[in-house]
Amino acid sequence: MSDQAIVEKMKKRFSAEVEDVVEFRGETTVTVKKEQIVDICQFLRDELGYKLLTDLCGVDYMGQEPRFMVVYNIYNLSSKQRLRLKTPVGEDESIASVTGVWGTANWHEREAWDLLGIKFDGHPDLRRILMPADWEGHPLRKDYPVQGPDREPYQGRTS
Repeated sequence: MSDQAIVEKMKKRFSAEVEDVVEFRGETTVTVKKEQIVDICQFLRDELGYKLLTDLCGVDYMGQEPRFMVVYNIYNLSSKQRLRLKTPVGEDESIASVTGVWGTANWHEREAWDLLGIKFDGHPDLRRILMPADWEGHPLRKDYPVQGPDREPYQGRTS
């Protein structure tokens, strides 16, 4: 099935949720509203064969509203097709966890929360995964201090 046919099936089932479709260099990216993200992901897994979540990450568009974009890279093992889903999330908003759809989302969502502060509702264990438990802030945010919190700027070698 072609990417165009997959997008048409998505639009038929979730017409109000599909906001944008972009094809660039043979890759298809579908931007959807966050309110139905779990249902959309279940449909893609169960009906269209996207059984593997290869990556989930966040992008910080500081100064824009909504500030964040959650990006899901999924893969159909049978047809060897990739699809990218994107959904916007505001700074003070959260998005539903897709750990019930793909188990590997557990780790990816924890990383997005730890480094960017994106909250995932219904996540079974949303705690830091890379930074120490007592770390303040989210270091991949564009407004995070370059030298880290309460750090002296690097002065170069002293010897």
